[in-house]
Order: sequence, then structure tokens, then C-alpha cells
Amino acid sequence: MIHPKNLRIEDYTYELPEHSVAGFPAAERDGARLLVYRDRRIVESCYRDAATHLPENALLIFNNTKVIQARLLFQKPSGGNIELFALEPHEKYRDITGAMRQTGGVWWKCLVGGAAKWKPGLVLEKKILVPGGQIRIEATLLQKNAGSYTIEFRWQPAEKSFSEILQAAGTMPIPPYLKRQATLPDTERYQTVYALHEGSVAAPTAGLHFTDAVFASLHAKNIEYDYVTLHVGAGTFMPVKSDTMEGHDMHEELIDVSEALIRKIAAHPSQVFCVGTTSLRTVESLYWMGVKCLANASVTYSDLSIRQWEVYESLSGSESSPAPALNALLKWMQDNDMDRLVIKTQILIAPGYPFKLVQGLITNFHQPRSTLLLLVAACIGDDWREVYRYALDNGFRFLSYGDGSLLFLQ
Repeated sequence: MIHPKNLRIEDYTYELPEHSVAGFPAAERDGARLLVYRDRRIVESCYRDAATHLPENALLIFNNTKVIQARLLFQKPSGGNIELFALEPHEKYRDITGAMRQTGGVWWKCLVGGAAKWKPGLVLEKKILVPGGQIRIEATLLQKNAGSYTIEFRWQPAEKSFSEILQAAGTMPIPPYLKRQATLPDTERYQTVYALHEGSVAAPTAGLHFTDAVFASLHAKNIEYDYVTLHVGAGTFMPVKSDTMEGHDMHEELIDVSEALIRKIAAHPSQVFCVGTTSLRTVESLYWMGVKCLANASVTYSDLSIRQWEVYESLSGSESSPAPALNALLKWMQDNDMDRLVIKTQILIAPGYPFKLVQGLITNFHQPRSTLLLLVAACIGDDWREVYRYALDNGFRFLSYGDGSLLFLQ
């Protein structure tokens, strides 16, 4: 089998007409169309009927991250605009949740639109009128990083958290390919109904179509559901620019999973379905962390993280069945006094990946030449071409606000 390093990205592209890209969400969340692929057959459905296509007693796993209003527009004294896109907190903060709770000031890594116009020493200022008064925000450029800038934000009233500052002054970071400004409806519709933990700069879009009514239908069919947290970074949607995957540096993301969920997966290892690629990457990463714990019960926290290629290289041949691996991970957490696992994964799931836990995936239709499309191809092999051809020929809407698919793994 070909090593994913040697995959050519030109083999994972297709022509996506502009009219197939959904510019706005469907009129009703659960009214979005759902393409169901199973046993090499395609059936059309919609999200409100998703439960009818899932097996009884399945365990459905969602990503409950919450999108932050990450775009902040400042104006220089001379009149020019500088836009800051808040990517992630500086390394001095232990996690995103703690950084979002900072009051008075915070360091944040940002993309900067118009950085060449931001002269050293110039402090940008923004004032926002809010009920009962005014918020004043200052931004200072501290340093240039690889692919971003470190910005110090300070604000008054100082008792407000950075989360409250973004809520008051920021706008929703809808994808740039929509080629429009975010509107008030985007504040609601570019967020899942179960979003809980702030930190993402892009929505886990497969979950956008789920409603209370859909969850009720899952419950009626004895389908369990639970949540992981993976804060989606801008790297998730970056196109692959190298000719082969060996030249692509997969983005690293922080996952947050409860001990209770790991126990639940260990009890249902052949019934796991994931809503979204982020949930799938999280769940499969848990298995490989368990493999590391089986090999070395004293593995360090740093070495427990999953690197880009190691499931195809150093960990290949070390596999076990799911339950022992997950139980070893639980034992490691117990030994380290953890009831939650908060750790990074860089796992790249591409054709050639040996799935260990996940039986199926609910996901949107993804951009050409993306790691997300590679993940879909890993799930259903070369049939991804037929699925995408069918979707394009039959008017399915693509990308973040588009329709979706339920893919049973080959």
C-alpha cells in the first residue's frame, strides 16, 4: 500500500463550480440534504431523517466547540483599516478556555490584514458603545511569528473578559470564499445549537444541520450521543500546496475528551459514528494514544501526543484491539490523576489509514486539494469521486453552509 507521504494532491482534486458553493445556510437547519453512501450505493435523504439511516445503539460523537467572533477591525489615526483575525492564544496560557477568561489584557496570535501599514510603536485603538457605557480596546504588535503575529490586547473596563470583548467588538469569521461580510443571521447559523466551549475560528460544519428535533429522533432510536472538544483552527481548511503530502505540514490541534466518553467508546468500539472530521480525528487519535500506553505505561504527556506520520511509521505494527488500547489510556489518565485528557494531535488521516474505532462519518462536501477531502477518500476509497460527482450532478450544495453526507466506511 502506498505511504500517504507519496500521495499526489493532484489525484484528490475536482472542479467545483461557483454556483455549487452555498453562499448562505439552508432555510431550515435540518432541511439540508443528506447524501447517504453505504455498500457502494447512494441514497438521497435530509438531516431531519438522519436517524433512519443510522444503526440502533450507535454512538454518535459531536464536537461541541464554539466559534468566537474572531475578526476585529481597527482604524489607524490616518484613516486606513487594519483587520485582526484572532487565531489562538499565546503559548503562555495553558489552554484556550483560560485565555478567553483573561481580564484587562491578553496576548493572542493573529493574522493581520494590512500589516505593512502598521508601523512599530503604533498602538491601534477601537471604541465600542455598549449598553451602560463604552468599551475601549488597544492593540499593540509585539512580534512576527511564522504565519502570524503576536498581538497584545488591552481594554477598559478591565474587569471584562476577552470573551466579552470579542462578543462586543468582533464579527463572526465566516469563510473567505463566501466573498461577503458576516451578517446578523451568521451569528446564529455559523454556530451549532450545542456549541459550548469557546475557541474555534471556524465552525465544525457537519454539526450545523442538527436541531433539537433531530436529537429527539436519535434518542427515539436508542442512538447515544456525546461530545468531544476540538477548537478548529484556520489550518483545517488550508489547501495542500506541495505536490505530494510529504511536503505538507499538518496543523496541530488541541483536543479535550472526558474520561467518561473514553469509557463509553471502549464499551461501544464497533458502533462509533462521528459528526465532522474534527470529531473523527479526535476519536482515532485516542486509540493511538492508547497504543502508546500499552507499549509504555509511563509514557510522558508530551510523548503521548500524536505526530503527523507516526501512525504509518513508528506505531505501525503495534496495533491492538480497541478495548485494551482505550483501557490502557484510561489507566494512564488515572495514574496521572486526570478526569479529562487535554492534549494535542497532528494526526493526518489519508488513503492508507487503518481505521480503528470509527464506523461512519457525517460530513459536508469539502474543497478540492484539502486534507479534509483526503480524509473522505480514506473513509470510502476511490468511491469519493463517484460520491462527489453525484452530488455535483444532482445539485447538492457544497462547503461550510452546504449539504452533507453520511459515509459508511468501506
